[in-house]
Amino acid sequence: MYNWIDALADLQNQGEPCVLVTIIEELGSTPRNAGSKMVVSADRLFDTIGGGHLEFKAMQIAREMLASGKQDTHLERFSLGASLGQCCGGATVLLFEPMGQVQAQIAVFGAGHVGRALVPLLASLPCRVRWIDSREAEFPDHIPHGVRKIVSEEPVDEVDDLPAGSYCIVMTHNHQLDLELTAAILKRNDFTWFGLIGSKTKRAKFEHRLRDRGFDPSVVQRMRCPMGIGEVKGKLPVEIAISIAGEIIATYNANFGQHSARAEPIARLLPASRRSQSAKLKASN
Repeated sequence: MYNWIDALADLQNQGEPCVLVTIIEELGSTPRNAGSKMVVSADRLFDTIGGGHLEFKAMQIAREMLASGKQDTHLERFSLGASLGQCCGGATVLLFEPMGQVQAQIAVFGAGHVGRALVPLLASLPCRVRWIDSREAEFPDHIPHGVRKIVSEEPVDEVDDLPAGSYCIVMTHNHQLDLELTAAILKRNDFTWFGLIGSKTKRAKFEHRLRDRGFDPSVVQRMRCPMGIGEVKGKLPVEIAISIAGEIIATYNANFGQHSARAEPIARLLPASRRSQSAKLKASN
């Protein structure tokens, strides 16, 4: 069995999200002491916090966090006898810490010069990338880890398979294909961010054609074209790629790390006797 430290290091190196579960408080008879940890991934469990129903419930909670993409840490108190039916009968508080959560699901349409500069940048971020083009020869021999290469004769059909909340980047070799992809993405209108490579002139032409197709102007306004951070100047593929990656990072970090106002203070999760001890200690100070 992996210990939790080695497992966590390996999962992070592989870019696989997981949850670190730690016993941070114990009262009475418990399977393991405070400080014990385990690591939970989508399909594996490493180390142990004592087994039994407690560990099973902790694994369930951790995997629900992974499935929902939850980023915030989470505290939960368990009464081992009353709620879990374990014979040890004590109480414990567990801390759940998401690690390596994917920040963005990204679809890149186009494997041209800018696409080949952009995708390795995105692959180095906490993202999962679908890289889509009809021309297999345009893809490099080495596809970065975390990137799924999709060779499709009909790239527009791939839009239907994107997860809701995706980041969509359109930069193909064909303006008509760009337009059809744009229409398909805007029709879904459930993306987090959508960028189209091109100038203000290209945007104006696309806006006119999309209006002719009956698209609501408020939906079309969600399209970023030109895309990227304006302060990053340059026309080299890598310069354009850095500009686009910067805007994506700024977008997915906009709300990251903000703690819920409803987060329950740790003291309220501690066993009653420990809360009493903490209160007395504060009073004496």
